[in-house]
Amino acid sequence: MSIQEAQETRKAPLDTAAQEAFAGKMVGVLNDAMLALMTSVGHQCGLFDTMAGLPPSTSAQIAEAAGLHERYVREWLGGMVVGGIVRYDARNGTYTLPPEHAACLTTAAGPDNIAGMMPYVALCGEVEQQVVRSFREGGGVPYSAYPRFQALQAQETARVYDAALVDVIVPLVPGLTERLRDGIDVLDVGTGQGHAPLVLAEAFPKSRFRGLDQSEAGIATARAEAERRGVTNVEYVLADSTTVSGEYDLITAFDVIHDLARPAETLAAIAGALREDGTFLMCDIAASSNLEENIDNPFGPGLYGFSIFYCMTTSLSTGGAGLGTVWGQQTAERMLREAGFTEVATSQVEGDPINLYYVARKRPVTAS
Repeated sequence: MSIQEAQETRKAPLDTAAQEAFAGKMVGVLNDAMLALMTSVGHQCGLFDTMAGLPPSTSAQIAEAAGLHERYVREWLGGMVVGGIVRYDARNGTYTLPPEHAACLTTAAGPDNIAGMMPYVALCGEVEQQVVRSFREGGGVPYSAYPRFQALQAQETARVYDAALVDVIVPLVPGLTERLRDGIDVLDVGTGQGHAPLVLAEAFPKSRFRGLDQSEAGIATARAEAERRGVTNVEYVLADSTTVSGEYDLITAFDVIHDLARPAETLAAIAGALREDGTFLMCDIAASSNLEENIDNPFGPGLYGFSIFYCMTTSLSTGGAGLGTVWGQQTAERMLREAGFTEVATSQVEGDPINLYYVARKRPVTAS
């Protein structure tokens, strides 16, 4: 195309209908962004749980039941009504949370509680200006800029672990349940606040569990919770994920590898710490390494957004690989094989649509 042709193309009349449709989409984006923040507030203030247990009620009744200030609750309810989340009876001035909506907005929903994901949106907003600076100057936003992240992630993942770790996720590895009952050595890499190994330790008292993380606050929280619950077959160590020590029959890493500064080194360390008949169980984002294959992913915009605002940027802040949330299945499988795993299988778990579970093993190479 010549320069003149390119200029004429740019001067071509707009498709008015397409322009208006796209403008409408962007208005929806703005409205939904504010609705996400209001949903986050409702989740943190317990408003959805409160309303789920109430008959049609006034804003004053809802505020009293939740222990909150009525003026804020009334304005929040307005947003929930126009956003299609809460129903309003203008004649009686009462509000109702339909049970079909409560099914994905309350703590009783467990892993299906989408409202519990909304605080991440607010967390991203807290570091927006630092991310903008990183676009211009390079580098990234350090982990220390996210003081709430670990607690939010612990709450989110606990919903899945409590509901599915023992009865659904562990059985993804054939024979693992029986081995855990008999007693094996288990390491959880990037354990955060240590909930996953704690759940397993309670379910399998003959096995020995260790959680590893480089967060002092996370390890302290994990140790305190294990002590509070009287679980003695789990310990937590403060260490870097690339310096795994000891030998294990099972190593797990739940939603952590893509965040790391040195993921390849961590995978190699994990492979080196596994016994020959051991298994690496890894949970990571269910996405493709190819952009075109993520276009129809229902969580696509959220995954790329979380990558920019947390996963990728925290890794880059330390000069790391910066894989980001959407490093993808193809890249994950390649890196696992490069680390020494010769068998890699994947599965998805009902109730956890965001993640993919990898079962990886290393086998001795037999001479032909």
